[in-house]
Amino acid sequence: MTFAFNIYAILLLVSGLAILCMSSLIIRRENGTMKWLGCTLFSNAVWSIAYGFELASPTAWQMKFFTNIEYLGIATLPVFWYLFCLSMCSKDEWYGRTRNMALLFVVPCVTILLVWTNSLHHWYYRSHSANFMGPFPMADIEPGWFYRFFTVYFYGLLAHGVYLLIINFRRTDPIYRAQHHLILFASFIPWIANILYVLGIRPLVNLDLTPFAFTLTIIIVLIAIYRFKIFDVIPLAREKVLDLMQDGFILLDERDRMIDINSAAKRFLGLGDRLIGRSIYSFISEESELTAAIRQKKPGKIEVRTAATTGKLQLEAELRFMDDSKFNVPVTLVKIQDLTTLRQDALRLKEQAHELQQLNQLKDTIFSVIAHDLRGPLVNLSEVIKMLSKDQITLEEFKEIAPGVNRDILYTTDLLENILHWSRSQMKGFELQRDHFSLNALVEHEAGYYEPAAKAKSISITKDLGADLIIHADKLMIQIVVRNLVNNAIKFCLPGGNIHLATKISGGIAQLSIADTGIGIAPERIPSMFSFSNRSTRGTHNERGTGLGLLVCKDFMIRNGGSITVKSAPGQGTTFCINLPLPAA
Repeated sequence: MTFAFNIYAILLLVSGLAILCMSSLIIRRENGTMKWLGCTLFSNAVWSIAYGFELASPTAWQMKFFTNIEYLGIATLPVFWYLFCLSMCSKDEWYGRTRNMALLFVVPCVTILLVWTNSLHHWYYRSHSANFMGPFPMADIEPGWFYRFFTVYFYGLLAHGVYLLIINFRRTDPIYRAQHHLILFASFIPWIANILYVLGIRPLVNLDLTPFAFTLTIIIVLIAIYRFKIFDVIPLAREKVLDLMQDGFILLDERDRMIDINSAAKRFLGLGDRLIGRSIYSFISEESELTAAIRQKKPGKIEVRTAATTGKLQLEAELRFMDDSKFNVPVTLVKIQDLTTLRQDALRLKEQAHELQQLNQLKDTIFSVIAHDLRGPLVNLSEVIKMLSKDQITLEEFKEIAPGVNRDILYTTDLLENILHWSRSQMKGFELQRDHFSLNALVEHEAGYYEPAAKAKSISITKDLGADLIIHADKLMIQIVVRNLVNNAIKFCLPGGNIHLATKISGGIAQLSIADTGIGIAPERIPSMFSFSNRSTRGTHNERGTGLGLLVCKDFMIRNGGSITVKSAPGQGTTFCINLPLPAA
């Protein structure tokens, strides 16, 4: 190929190369609106460079070759400019759908194909030749029908883009007025160049000033952006401030369409991107109280419950409706505050207050036990020992009171064991000493331990132990639970009664039931048996109790991942059942 460069070709080549470098930087470094502007720059650069080489071409064939390259930029430039205008007006949802984006590029693709195959059909150019009448050779074309159609499409997109900018700029802050006027002025430059070309007002016979006009437009838009910082400081600060806010904000227009939303609101409501312009009812249930209040234009605060990725949230939405002269149209502001943490903290404080109340109640119970139940037997024992040491009672008299002294000692021992074990389990840093052991073996041992006490009341202990059950728990705790339950069974059994111990597996749970034929429990006492408010009653032989035993049993079972239940009726005996999960295979 040979070239004869002239001033117009050199201007286009130099400006095209500069714009090409600039577009590459913008496309690589920027996102959103600026990226679409970078694509517009790239299309303009391709058009300018190719047209520059066309103006420097001495033959019709060479001109036609570079014309085909030009249309890679000419056909795509109006689409990228239109996308830039849409993004600048925050109408990303218009092109967010793949179908809409594909439709925008249908005409450019068809145009490029028809230009490249024009010699087969002449739909785009009726003729394409070289004109040597001017100071340098230029292409002389006769437009075809599709050329005229594409021209309408080209300037139709430019016109609608400019219309959107005008509508958007009317609603923005006056602080951006100078920048907006500059961009609008730049948008009309290609129109002026094209009108002059159509009217025949040209510096040379066939010279097209449109690529020069678009180059000037791009330069002015870049000045508006970087000199006046149209996308800098205030807009970015606004976006950052909104996104850093802990509360969510949604702005709706008079038709309840999304105008703006920050990151917190998206997170609270579990929403994605591409929301601007959509009706709020398309992503929030129309049956919710929030949407009902928006429809009714009812200001105030509403509680909203939602399920987000982090779990269920308790929100408070405050609605404000603004229709004063500061806005062109009535708008609705929805402020959303996350109350989940506050509610959880309040609930936690309530639970802690309840727990503290229970601990105070337990403290009072323990002090009462120590002051009365524990002090009494110890004082009696001390008096008996003192009387023996002073020979105030005979051996025969001592033998007569020995059973009572023995009962006091056993009662005191059981009481101290329960208090000490329970207190130890409540200490901070206490850890369960879990181990694998045989539940049947433990039951056998405890039954043997209490056999003498049962025989003393003529009570039989029978066992029905199934297959050996190996459980994983704190052995000492489970032993204390079994001891308390067997001891209670003996305490409330009548002479000649029976205590039946049975183990089995039910639904992956190891169960131990301790059933007696004793006096039973009144129905109204059962709900409070495992609480601080439980008060022990005396046994069938006037045995005393503290009321702490069942509280300790329930606490220890819960700590080991198990449970304890009771079934009873007056005069029909009582059955306690403890349940423990079997260890994983």
